[in-house]
Amino acid sequence: MADPGAFSFTVGTRIPGRHGRTGVISTPHGDIATPAFIPVGTKATVKAVLPETMQELGAQALLANAYHLYLQPGPDIVDEAGGLSKFMNWPGPTFTDSGGFQVMSLGVGFKKVLAMEAVDVRSDDVIAKGKERLATVDDDGVTFRSHLDGSKHRFTPEVSMGIQHQLGADIMFAFDELTTLLNTRAYQEKSLQRTHEWAQRCIDEHERLTAARTHRPYQALFAVIQGAQYEDLRRKACRELESLRGSAGTGFDGYGIGGALEKHNLGAIVGWCCDELPEDKPRHMLGISEPEDIFVAVENGADTFDCVNPSRVARNAAIYVAEGRFNINTARFRRDFTPIDDTCDCYTCANYTRAYIHHLFKAKEMLASTLCTIHNERYTIRLVDRIRESIESGCFDEYKAETLGRWKGRIRTP
Repeated sequence: MADPGAFSFTVGTRIPGRHGRTGVISTPHGDIATPAFIPVGTKATVKAVLPETMQELGAQALLANAYHLYLQPGPDIVDEAGGLSKFMNWPGPTFTDSGGFQVMSLGVGFKKVLAMEAVDVRSDDVIAKGKERLATVDDDGVTFRSHLDGSKHRFTPEVSMGIQHQLGADIMFAFDELTTLLNTRAYQEKSLQRTHEWAQRCIDEHERLTAARTHRPYQALFAVIQGAQYEDLRRKACRELESLRGSAGTGFDGYGIGGALEKHNLGAIVGWCCDELPEDKPRHMLGISEPEDIFVAVENGADTFDCVNPSRVARNAAIYVAEGRFNINTARFRRDFTPIDDTCDCYTCANYTRAYIHHLFKAKEMLASTLCTIHNERYTIRLVDRIRESIESGCFDEYKAETLGRWKGRIRTP
């Protein structure tokens, strides 16, 4: 069996009185100093940017998506190439998610997100307006149709584990059922039990595949904690997932905090989970990148987090700076010959002006997406690096107050 000792987590400096801390995740492809932002390269690429560029921007690891790579090019091809890192020429650690989010979100037509503000309406037949259902969940797994060509497929915990083992990421996630804030309490309870049962199946299959694939480095398996906005369900999920073991005694190597949640409850939910989770295992927050969310997640105990947002909004001309977010394709930047941010050390800010990037968007040139993605990814990575430094130096609260004070004075434009 591949050596589980190739993966470890060491706790460093703590934020006094809170769950937040620094640490180091060690993987076969290198270390990750935490807290860390993990940029998303959905299809084995961060859109519009070279993997080598992501390394230059300070990214410590990248996350790819099992659902998308399963459909194209296929996990067998990635496996034959030597795994995700070799396939995409990325030297550092990699993550893959289980595919559960995409199967369910694309399957009910939401595309990007299922998190939303809670409303009075509750429904267990959630589907986006005007969309056709492409996914159906049962106790064994999920049957879905590809969003690419309509072909029929099925994911079970065992299938997800098989795909992720072939992809070869250093950290992968157990297959779970994603619910929304629209689902009823009764359905949340039923789904939590289903996800618990799937988690056990994931551990069992992970053990089997790890023993069978001794030619590959050990891959860490993280559980995914669901429970929506309910404190008792979140705590129950943490306790039950922590107790699971395979026949060889294998438990989860870490934990992902997932599911739909209300933004204003983010800190509370992360805190509930970290009250219950073991101190010596890393905790990953799925799908956040806004500065205020990062600070809240970190101080309440999240060690790593991923999000497509920095690159996605960059392709739509939205730029992050210390004072907020603005759209660079608006008329006021047409003759602005200053950098996006004169305090930023990224390649874009060192070499190009707002006027030039404004022109690229108006001319519909692909370079616009590349230059803005470079900046936004660097902004987010550098922010989290500085958060980590502030924890180590004992000035987290001061750095948070200063940074969010500027950010909340936003220069966002319509």
